[in-house]
Amino acid sequence: MKLTRRNILQGMGTLPLLTSGLTLPVAAQTAAATASAGEIPPILFVHGNGDHAALWMTTLWRMESNGMPRSRLAALNFTDPLARNDDAVAQPNRSSTDDQRRELSEAIKTLKERTGAARVALVGSSRGGYAIRNVIKNGGGTDVSHAVLCGTPNHGVFDWDDSPGSEFNGRGPFLRGLNAGDSEVTEGTAFLTLRSDGFDKYAQADGRLIGKPGVPSGITAEGPALKGATNLVLGALDHREVAFHPRAFREIYKFIAGHEPTQIAIQPEQQVRISGLVTGTPGGAPTNRPVAGASVEIYRVSAETGARNGEPVYRGQTGADGRWGPAEVDPASYLEIVLTSPGAPVTHIYRSPFPRSSEVVHLRAARPLGQADAGAGAIIIMLRPRGYFGLPRDIVLLDGKEPTDIQKGVPTDAATTLRLPAGEMGRTVIGLFNEERIAARLWPASESRIAMIELTN
Repeated sequence: MKLTRRNILQGMGTLPLLTSGLTLPVAAQTAAATASAGEIPPILFVHGNGDHAALWMTTLWRMESNGMPRSRLAALNFTDPLARNDDAVAQPNRSSTDDQRRELSEAIKTLKERTGAARVALVGSSRGGYAIRNVIKNGGGTDVSHAVLCGTPNHGVFDWDDSPGSEFNGRGPFLRGLNAGDSEVTEGTAFLTLRSDGFDKYAQADGRLIGKPGVPSGITAEGPALKGATNLVLGALDHREVAFHPRAFREIYKFIAGHEPTQIAIQPEQQVRISGLVTGTPGGAPTNRPVAGASVEIYRVSAETGARNGEPVYRGQTGADGRWGPAEVDPASYLEIVLTSPGAPVTHIYRSPFPRSSEVVHLRAARPLGQADAGAGAIIIMLRPRGYFGLPRDIVLLDGKEPTDIQKGVPTDAATTLRLPAGEMGRTVIGLFNEERIAARLWPASESRIAMIELTN
Protein backbone atom coordinates (compact mmCIF):
# COMPACT_ATOMS: atom_id res chain seq x y z
CA MET A 1 0.00 0.00 0.00
CA LYS A 2 1.51 3.34 -1.03
CA LEU A 3 0.90 5.86 1.74
CA THR A 4 0.09 9.43 0.81
CA ARG A 5 -1.38 12.27 2.82
CA ARG A 6 -4.53 11.97 0.74
CA ASN A 7 -5.22 8.29 1.41
CA ILE A 8 -4.23 8.69 5.07
CA LEU A 9 -6.78 11.45 5.52
CA GLN A 10 -9.35 9.45 3.58
CA GLY A 11 -8.76 6.55 5.97
CA MET A 12 -9.15 8.81 9.00
CA GLY A 13 -12.36 10.17 7.54
CA THR A 14 -13.90 6.71 7.44
CA LEU A 15 -13.24 5.80 11.06
CA PRO A 16 -16.91 5.91 12.14
CA LEU A 17 -17.85 3.46 9.38
CA LEU A 18 -17.71 -0.33 9.50
CA THR A 19 -16.68 -2.54 6.60
CA SER A 20 -19.69 -2.94 4.31
CA GLY A 21 -21.65 -6.19 4.25
CA LEU A 22 -20.80 -7.23 7.81
CA THR A 23 -23.13 -9.58 9.64
CA LEU A 24 -22.74 -10.88 13.16
CA PRO A 25 -22.39 -14.64 13.57
CA VAL A 26 -25.24 -16.30 15.45
CA ALA A 27 -23.14 -16.67 18.61
CA ALA A 28 -22.37 -12.94 18.61
CA GLN A 29 -26.02 -12.01 18.03
CA THR A 30 -27.13 -14.22 20.92
CA ALA A 31 -24.47 -12.88 23.28
CA ALA A 32 -25.26 -9.28 22.36
CA ALA A 33 -28.97 -9.79 22.97
CA THR A 34 -28.30 -11.39 26.35
CA ALA A 35 -26.03 -8.53 27.42
CA SER A 36 -28.64 -5.97 26.32
CA ALA A 37 -31.40 -7.71 28.29
CA GLY A 38 -29.41 -8.15 31.47
CA GLU A 39 -26.32 -6.97 33.24
CA ILE A 40 -23.09 -6.38 31.36
CA PRO A 41 -20.60 -9.06 32.42
CA PRO A 42 -17.48 -8.08 34.34
CA ILE A 43 -14.65 -7.20 31.94
CA LEU A 44 -10.99 -8.19 32.21
CA PHE A 45 -8.51 -6.32 30.02
CA VAL A 46 -5.33 -8.08 28.87
CA HIS A 47 -2.27 -6.15 27.66
CA GLY A 48 0.21 -7.05 24.94
CA ASN A 49 3.87 -7.99 24.54
CA GLY A 50 6.14 -6.13 26.97
CA ASP A 51 3.29 -3.92 28.20
CA HIS A 52 1.34 -3.49 31.43
CA ALA A 53 -2.17 -2.82 32.68
CA ALA A 54 -1.79 0.98 32.63
CA LEU A 55 -2.36 1.06 28.87
CA TRP A 56 -6.03 0.29 29.56
CA MET A 57 -6.43 3.34 31.83
CA THR A 58 -8.38 5.49 29.37
CA THR A 59 -10.56 2.52 28.35
CA LEU A 60 -11.37 1.84 32.00
CA TRP A 61 -12.27 5.52 32.45
CA ARG A 62 -14.60 5.38 29.43
CA MET A 63 -16.24 2.22 30.76
CA GLU A 64 -16.79 3.93 34.13
CA SER A 65 -18.13 7.03 32.37
CA ASN A 66 -20.79 4.78 30.82
CA GLY A 67 -21.91 3.45 34.19
CA MET A 68 -19.75 0.34 34.59
CA PRO A 69 -18.90 -0.04 38.31
CA ARG A 70 -15.17 0.08 38.95
CA SER A 71 -15.47 -3.17 40.92
CA ARG A 72 -16.57 -5.03 37.77
CA LEU A 73 -13.55 -3.94 35.74
CA ALA A 74 -10.01 -5.33 35.98
CA ALA A 75 -6.76 -5.07 34.04
CA LEU A 76 -4.22 -7.86 34.25
CA ASN A 77 -0.47 -7.42 34.71
CA PHE A 78 1.45 -10.41 33.37
CA THR A 79 4.51 -11.02 35.55
CA ASP A 80 6.86 -11.29 32.56
CA PRO A 81 5.04 -9.70 29.63
CA LEU A 82 7.75 -10.21 27.00
CA ALA A 83 7.54 -13.35 24.84
CA ARG A 84 10.35 -15.87 24.56
CA ASN A 85 12.28 -16.10 21.31
CA ASP A 86 11.32 -19.79 21.25
CA ASP A 87 8.15 -20.62 23.13
CA ALA A 88 9.56 -23.96 24.33
CA VAL A 89 12.91 -22.60 25.57
CA ALA A 90 13.09 -20.77 28.91
CA GLN A 91 14.53 -17.24 28.96
CA PRO A 92 15.08 -15.01 32.00
CA ASN A 93 12.26 -12.52 32.60
CA ARG A 94 10.26 -13.74 29.59
CA SER A 95 7.08 -15.79 29.41
CA SER A 96 5.75 -18.71 27.40
CA THR A 97 2.23 -19.04 26.05
CA ASP A 98 1.55 -21.54 28.86
CA ASP A 99 2.77 -19.02 31.46
CA GLN A 100 0.33 -16.42 30.15
CA ARG A 101 -2.54 -18.91 29.95
CA ARG A 102 -2.05 -19.85 33.60
CA GLU A 103 -1.89 -16.23 34.79
CA LEU A 104 -4.96 -15.27 32.78
CA SER A 105 -6.88 -18.26 34.15
CA GLU A 106 -6.11 -17.11 37.70
CA ALA A 107 -7.18 -13.54 36.90
CA ILE A 108 -10.49 -14.80 35.49
CA LYS A 109 -11.07 -16.85 38.64
CA THR A 110 -10.30 -13.85 40.85
CA LEU A 111 -12.68 -11.54 38.95
CA LYS A 112 -15.48 -14.12 39.07
CA GLU A 113 -15.02 -14.57 42.82
CA ARG A 114 -14.94 -10.81 43.41
CA THR A 115 -18.11 -10.12 41.42
CA GLY A 116 -20.04 -13.37 41.85
CA ALA A 117 -20.51 -13.53 38.07
CA ALA A 118 -20.75 -16.85 36.26
CA ARG A 119 -18.91 -15.57 33.18
CA VAL A 120 -16.67 -12.63 32.28
CA ALA A 121 -15.77 -10.78 29.08
CA LEU A 122 -12.13 -10.59 27.98
CA VAL A 123 -10.54 -7.81 25.91
CA GLY A 124 -6.96 -8.24 24.68
CA SER A 125 -4.45 -6.08 22.87
CA SER A 126 -2.01 -7.76 20.49
CA ARG A 127 -0.29 -10.70 22.27
CA GLY A 128 -2.96 -10.49 24.98
CA GLY A 129 -5.37 -11.97 22.44
CA TYR A 130 -3.17 -15.07 22.23
CA ALA A 131 -3.62 -15.69 25.96
CA ILE A 132 -7.37 -15.16 25.62
CA ARG A 133 -7.70 -17.64 22.75
CA ASN A 134 -5.46 -20.13 24.57
CA VAL A 135 -7.56 -20.00 27.73
CA ILE A 136 -10.84 -20.35 25.86
CA LYS A 137 -9.71 -23.22 23.62
CA ASN A 138 -7.54 -25.11 26.07
CA GLY A 139 -9.43 -24.77 29.32
CA GLY A 140 -11.74 -22.15 30.80
CA GLY A 141 -13.87 -21.30 27.79
CA THR A 142 -17.09 -21.82 29.73
CA ASP A 143 -16.08 -18.86 31.93
CA VAL A 144 -15.87 -16.41 29.01
CA SER A 145 -18.95 -14.83 27.42
CA HIS A 146 -17.18 -12.44 25.03
CA ALA A 147 -13.67 -12.23 23.61
CA VAL A 148 -12.49 -9.05 21.90
CA LEU A 149 -9.11 -9.29 20.17
CA CYS A 150 -7.57 -5.95 19.22
CA GLY A 151 -4.78 -6.09 16.66
CA THR A 152 -3.95 -9.65 17.70
CA PRO A 153 -1.72 -11.23 15.00
CA ASN A 154 -3.97 -14.28 14.84
CA HIS A 155 -2.20 -15.72 11.81
CA GLY A 156 1.23 -14.58 12.87
CA VAL A 157 3.49 -11.59 12.47
CA PHE A 158 5.28 -13.72 9.87
CA ASP A 159 4.77 -17.09 8.21
CA TRP A 160 8.11 -18.57 7.19
CA ASP A 161 10.62 -21.28 8.07
CA ASP A 162 12.85 -19.09 10.25
CA SER A 163 12.14 -19.03 14.01
CA PRO A 164 9.86 -22.08 13.93
CA GLY A 165 9.38 -22.01 17.71
CA SER A 166 8.22 -18.38 17.91
CA GLU A 167 4.62 -17.96 19.00
CA PHE A 168 4.40 -15.18 16.39
CA ASN A 169 5.18 -17.57 13.51
CA GLY A 170 2.00 -18.41 11.62
CA ARG A 171 3.34 -21.89 10.79
CA GLY A 172 4.60 -22.56 14.32
CA PRO A 173 2.94 -25.09 16.64
CA PHE A 174 1.20 -22.52 18.84
CA LEU A 175 -0.75 -20.72 16.12
CA ARG A 176 -1.31 -23.90 14.10
CA GLY A 177 -3.01 -25.34 17.17
CA LEU A 178 -5.18 -22.27 17.78
CA ASN A 179 -6.23 -22.00 14.14
CA ALA A 180 -6.91 -25.68 13.46
CA GLY A 181 -10.35 -26.65 12.19
CA ASP A 182 -13.03 -25.13 10.00
CA SER A 183 -13.75 -22.40 12.55
CA GLU A 184 -10.98 -20.46 14.28
CA VAL A 185 -13.13 -19.56 17.28
CA THR A 186 -14.50 -21.65 20.13
CA GLU A 187 -18.23 -22.30 20.25
CA GLY A 188 -20.02 -20.74 23.21
CA THR A 189 -17.96 -17.54 23.30
CA ALA A 190 -18.78 -14.54 21.10
CA PHE A 191 -15.64 -13.33 19.30
CA LEU A 192 -14.87 -9.87 17.87
CA THR A 193 -11.64 -8.88 16.12
CA LEU A 194 -10.62 -5.27 15.53
CA ARG A 195 -7.93 -4.46 12.99
CA SER A 196 -6.36 -1.67 11.00
CA ASP A 197 -6.73 -0.98 7.31
CA GLY A 198 -3.06 -1.30 6.38
CA PHE A 199 -1.56 0.70 9.26
CA ASP A 200 -0.69 -2.18 11.60
CA LYS A 201 3.09 -2.67 11.72
CA TYR A 202 2.60 -6.37 12.53
CA ALA A 203 0.21 -7.08 9.65
CA GLN A 204 2.33 -6.14 6.64
CA ALA A 205 2.94 -8.18 3.48
CA ASP A 206 6.57 -7.05 3.29
CA GLY A 207 9.01 -8.04 6.03
CA ARG A 208 10.62 -4.58 6.21
CA LEU A 209 9.18 -3.66 9.60
CA ILE A 210 10.32 -6.95 11.16
CA GLY A 211 13.87 -6.80 9.85
CA LYS A 212 13.57 -8.46 6.42
CA PRO A 213 12.92 -5.79 3.79
CA GLY A 214 11.79 -7.18 0.46
CA VAL A 215 10.97 -10.60 1.91
CA PRO A 216 7.26 -11.55 1.85
CA SER A 217 6.03 -12.00 5.42
CA GLY A 218 3.23 -14.35 4.40
CA ILE A 219 0.84 -12.08 6.32
CA THR A 220 -1.62 -9.46 5.08
CA ALA A 221 -3.65 -6.68 6.68
CA GLU A 222 -6.36 -9.31 7.22
CA GLY A 223 -4.08 -11.36 9.48
CA PRO A 224 -5.94 -10.46 12.71
CA ALA A 225 -9.33 -11.63 11.34
CA LEU A 226 -10.72 -15.01 12.41
CA LYS A 227 -13.12 -17.39 10.69
CA GLY A 228 -16.30 -17.51 12.78
CA ALA A 229 -15.75 -14.13 14.48
CA THR A 230 -17.23 -10.70 13.88
CA ASN A 231 -14.33 -8.96 12.10
CA LEU A 232 -14.26 -5.15 11.98
CA VAL A 233 -11.86 -2.80 10.19
CA LEU A 234 -11.22 0.51 11.99
CA GLY A 235 -9.57 2.51 9.22
CA ALA A 236 -6.16 4.16 9.57
CA LEU A 237 -5.57 3.22 13.21
CA ASP A 238 -2.25 1.67 14.16
CA HIS A 239 -1.39 -1.55 15.98
CA ARG A 240 -2.05 -0.15 19.46
CA GLU A 241 -4.81 2.27 18.58
CA VAL A 242 -7.11 -0.59 17.52
CA ALA A 243 -7.23 -1.38 21.25
CA PHE A 244 -6.95 2.00 22.99
CA HIS A 245 -8.42 4.59 20.61
CA PRO A 246 -11.93 6.00 21.33
CA ARG A 247 -13.04 4.39 18.06
CA ALA A 248 -11.98 1.00 19.42
CA PHE A 249 -13.71 1.67 22.73
CA ARG A 250 -17.01 2.19 20.94
CA GLU A 251 -16.82 -1.23 19.30
CA ILE A 252 -15.61 -3.00 22.45
CA TYR A 253 -18.41 -1.54 24.52
CA LYS A 254 -21.12 -2.12 21.90
CA PHE A 255 -20.13 -5.74 21.35
CA ILE A 256 -20.13 -6.64 25.05
CA ALA A 257 -23.05 -4.47 26.19
CA GLY A 258 -25.25 -5.05 23.14
CA HIS A 259 -25.89 -1.33 22.60
CA GLU A 260 -24.02 1.88 21.84
CA PRO A 261 -22.18 3.66 24.67
CA THR A 262 -24.00 6.74 25.91
CA GLN A 263 -20.79 8.74 25.61
CA ILE A 264 -17.24 8.41 24.35
CA ALA A 265 -15.72 11.29 26.31
CA ILE A 266 -14.19 10.59 29.73
CA GLN A 267 -16.31 12.18 32.44
CA PRO A 268 -14.20 13.87 35.15
CA GLU A 269 -14.48 13.17 38.86
CA GLN A 270 -14.29 15.85 41.55
CA GLN A 271 -11.95 13.82 43.75
CA VAL A 272 -9.13 11.92 42.09
CA ARG A 273 -6.87 9.35 43.75
CA ILE A 274 -4.10 7.63 41.82
CA SER A 275 -1.82 4.74 42.67
CA GLY A 276 0.11 2.03 40.92
CA LEU A 277 3.06 -0.29 40.68
CA VAL A 278 6.75 0.44 40.13
CA THR A 279 8.39 -2.14 37.87
CA GLY A 280 11.77 -2.50 36.19
CA THR A 281 13.69 -3.80 33.21
CA PRO A 282 16.21 -6.36 34.52
CA GLY A 283 18.65 -7.32 31.80
CA GLY A 284 16.84 -4.97 29.44
CA ALA A 285 13.57 -6.95 29.50
CA PRO A 286 10.48 -5.00 30.61
CA THR A 287 8.78 -6.88 33.43
CA ASN A 288 5.89 -6.30 35.80
CA ARG A 289 7.84 -7.59 38.77
CA PRO A 290 7.59 -5.15 41.70
CA VAL A 291 10.54 -2.92 42.56
CA ALA A 292 11.04 -2.32 46.28
CA GLY A 293 12.77 0.77 47.64
CA ALA A 294 11.74 3.08 44.82
CA SER A 295 10.65 6.60 45.76
CA VAL A 296 7.83 8.50 44.08
CA GLU A 297 7.17 12.22 44.35
CA ILE A 298 4.35 14.11 42.64
CA TYR A 299 4.30 17.86 41.98
CA ARG A 300 1.67 20.10 40.45
CA VAL A 301 3.26 22.01 37.56
CA SER A 302 2.44 24.92 35.31
CA ALA A 303 0.67 23.86 32.12
CA GLU A 304 2.62 26.51 30.23
CA THR A 305 6.15 26.00 31.55
CA GLY A 306 6.28 22.71 33.46
CA ALA A 307 7.65 24.59 36.49
CA ARG A 308 6.65 23.22 39.89
CA ASN A 309 3.86 24.85 41.87
CA GLY A 310 4.85 24.41 45.51
CA GLU A 311 5.79 21.36 47.53
CA PRO A 312 5.02 17.79 46.46
CA VAL A 313 1.41 16.67 46.84
CA TYR A 314 2.67 13.13 47.41
CA ARG A 315 5.90 11.54 48.58
CA GLY A 316 6.28 7.81 49.24
CA GLN A 317 8.46 4.74 48.92
CA THR A 318 7.57 1.30 47.62
CA GLY A 319 7.70 -1.81 49.78
CA ALA A 320 8.10 -5.41 48.74
CA ASP A 321 4.87 -5.26 46.71
CA GLY A 322 6.19 -2.38 44.59
CA ARG A 323 3.03 -0.34 45.14
CA TRP A 324 2.95 3.41 45.55
CA GLY A 325 0.10 5.74 46.53
CA PRO A 326 -2.66 6.52 46.80
CA ALA A 327 -2.11 10.19 46.05
CA GLU A 328 -4.88 12.76 45.90
CA VAL A 329 -4.44 15.03 42.89
CA ASP A 330 -6.29 17.94 41.37
CA PRO A 331 -8.12 16.71 38.23
CA ALA A 332 -7.25 19.99 36.48
CA SER A 333 -3.53 20.07 37.28
CA TYR A 334 -0.64 18.96 35.08
CA LEU A 335 1.79 16.80 37.03
CA GLU A 336 5.46 15.94 37.34
CA ILE A 337 6.04 12.46 38.78
CA VAL A 338 9.60 11.88 39.93
CA LEU A 339 10.60 8.21 40.05
CA THR A 340 13.85 7.26 41.76
CA SER A 341 14.30 3.55 41.20
CA PRO A 342 17.37 1.44 42.16
CA GLY A 343 19.87 1.08 39.33
CA ALA A 344 18.02 3.41 36.94
CA PRO A 345 18.16 7.10 36.02
CA VAL A 346 16.00 9.47 38.03
CA THR A 347 12.99 9.86 35.76
CA HIS A 348 10.95 13.07 35.70
CA ILE A 349 7.60 12.13 34.10
CA TYR A 350 5.40 15.01 32.90
CA ARG A 351 1.71 14.15 32.49
CA SER A 352 -1.56 15.76 31.48
CA PRO A 353 -4.19 16.02 34.24
CA PHE A 354 -5.83 12.83 35.51
CA PRO A 355 -9.60 13.34 35.09
CA ARG A 356 -10.51 10.22 37.07
CA SER A 357 -9.07 7.97 39.75
CA SER A 358 -6.93 4.99 38.79
CA GLU A 359 -5.07 2.17 40.51
CA VAL A 360 -3.05 1.30 37.40
CA VAL A 361 -0.76 4.33 37.16
CA HIS A 362 2.20 2.00 36.76
CA LEU A 363 5.69 3.46 36.55
CA ARG A 364 8.88 2.20 34.90
CA ALA A 365 12.07 4.21 35.06
CA ALA A 366 13.66 5.44 31.82
CA ARG A 367 16.25 3.20 30.20
CA PRO A 368 19.88 3.65 31.34
CA LEU A 369 21.97 6.24 29.58
CA GLY A 370 23.79 4.74 26.62
CA GLN A 371 26.49 5.50 24.11
CA ALA A 372 24.13 7.63 22.03
CA ASP A 373 23.62 9.88 25.07
CA ALA A 374 27.35 10.63 25.53
CA GLY A 375 27.97 14.36 25.63
CA ALA A 376 24.28 15.29 25.99
CA GLY A 377 23.57 17.91 28.61
CA ALA A 378 19.90 16.95 28.85
CA ILE A 379 17.76 14.14 27.46
CA ILE A 380 14.02 14.26 26.97
CA ILE A 381 11.85 11.39 25.72
CA MET A 382 8.30 11.83 24.45
CA LEU A 383 6.37 8.58 24.86
CA ARG A 384 2.98 7.52 23.48
CA PRO A 385 2.01 4.29 25.28
CA ARG A 386 -1.44 3.86 23.67
CA GLY A 387 -0.42 4.25 20.06
CA TYR A 388 2.39 5.06 17.66
CA PHE A 389 3.43 8.34 16.12
CA GLY A 390 2.22 8.40 12.52
CA LEU A 391 3.75 10.83 10.05
CA PRO A 392 2.17 12.54 8.20
CA ARG A 393 -1.03 11.22 9.79
CA ASP A 394 -0.41 13.00 13.12
CA ILE A 395 0.92 16.33 14.28
CA VAL A 396 4.06 15.47 16.27
CA LEU A 397 6.28 18.27 17.55
CA LEU A 398 8.98 18.13 20.22
CA ASP A 399 10.58 21.46 21.11
CA GLY A 400 8.86 23.01 18.11
CA LYS A 401 10.22 20.58 15.52
CA GLU A 402 9.02 17.38 13.91
CA PRO A 403 11.25 14.57 15.26
CA THR A 404 13.67 12.97 12.82
CA ASP A 405 13.75 9.58 14.59
CA ILE A 406 10.14 8.71 13.70
CA GLN A 407 9.61 6.68 10.54
CA LYS A 408 7.10 8.02 8.08
CA GLY A 409 4.32 5.90 6.60
CA VAL A 410 3.05 2.95 8.62
CA PRO A 411 3.24 4.06 12.29
CA THR A 412 5.97 2.10 14.08
CA ASP A 413 7.44 4.33 16.82
CA ALA A 414 5.99 5.01 20.28
CA ALA A 415 8.88 7.16 21.52
CA THR A 416 11.08 9.98 20.27
CA THR A 417 14.24 11.25 21.96
CA LEU A 418 15.73 14.75 22.00
CA ARG A 419 19.26 15.40 23.24
CA LEU A 420 20.29 18.97 24.05
CA PRO A 421 23.55 20.63 25.14
CA ALA A 422 24.19 21.57 28.76
CA GLY A 423 23.67 25.25 27.94
CA GLU A 424 19.95 24.58 27.39
CA MET A 425 19.38 23.66 31.04
CA GLY A 426 16.59 25.40 32.91
CA ARG A 427 14.25 26.05 29.99
CA THR A 428 10.94 24.55 28.93
CA VAL A 429 10.44 21.97 26.20
CA ILE A 430 6.97 21.49 24.74
CA GLY A 431 5.72 18.13 23.49
CA LEU A 432 2.75 18.32 21.12
CA PHE A 433 0.79 15.36 19.80
CA ASN A 434 -2.30 16.43 17.86
CA GLU A 435 -4.34 18.24 20.52
CA GLU A 436 -2.40 17.12 23.61
CA ARG A 437 0.26 19.57 24.77
CA ILE A 438 2.63 18.94 27.69
CA ALA A 439 5.35 21.25 29.00
CA ALA A 440 8.45 19.73 30.60
CA ARG A 441 11.65 21.01 32.19
CA LEU A 442 15.15 19.85 31.35
CA TRP A 443 17.26 17.99 33.90
CA PRO A 444 21.04 17.41 33.84
CA ALA A 445 22.07 14.12 32.27
CA SER A 446 25.33 14.40 34.25
CA GLU A 447 23.26 13.62 37.35
CA SER A 448 21.71 10.59 35.60
CA ARG A 449 18.37 12.31 35.16
CA ILE A 450 16.01 11.98 32.19
CA ALA A 451 12.85 13.96 31.49
CA MET A 452 9.92 12.10 29.97
CA ILE A 453 6.75 13.49 28.42
CA GLU A 454 4.15 10.73 28.72
CA LEU A 455 1.13 11.32 26.54
CA THR A 456 -2.33 10.16 27.53
CA ASN A 457 -3.86 10.11 24.04
